Amino acid sequence: MKATDLRPGLGCKIDGKLYVITNFEHRTPGNLRAFIQIKIKDVIAGRTIERRLGSSDDVEVVDLDRRPMEYLYSDNTGATFMDKETYDQVVLHPDVLGDALKFLRPNTDVTVLFYDGNGISLEMPASVELMVKDCPPEVKGATVTNQTKDATMETGLVVKVPAFIKQGETLRVNTADGSYQSRA
Repeated sequence: MKATDLRPGLGCKIDGKLYVITNFEHRTPGNLRAFIQIKIKDVIAGRTIERRLGSSDDVEVVDLDRRPMEYLYSDNTGATFMDKETYDQVVLHPDVLGDALKFLRPNTDVTVLFYDGNGISLEMPASVELMVKDCPPEVKGATVTNQTKDATMETGLVVKVPAFIKQGETLRVNTADGSYQSRA
């Protein structure tokens, strides 16, 4: 497949290793040649790297099986997901999940990517709703500047939120960068 046809969520083999594309950007800097900047996650090692491809480069695309699943719970062996059609349960190792568990509370729907019958990655929804577990109180009279404070969510995720947010509120959080979007 040509580099210009790549999209986030596709599986590909580069240098003999299996990757999942997490970010795709087509850049045309001034009077230079256009190129494709991608962020890819190594399925085995779990680390994310950036790669620059020419517009005409060919990439070996791997067919990944996408299954809608429901996150059930986590323990010391990993996170357990249930297939919504067959009710089969799959345990994914924490190395595969990375920081995704900080955005998931039980009974959240996600898409799990499988390759050769093994779960390799998650496709997260664009945003999730999480409850504020702990945050400092609002400072009265601090309305001149746009102040933020750290709020700890129910899953342990720490998010910068506006000063008016209180403990117990439910917020919408962006899963791409972990930023506050709005109240739910």
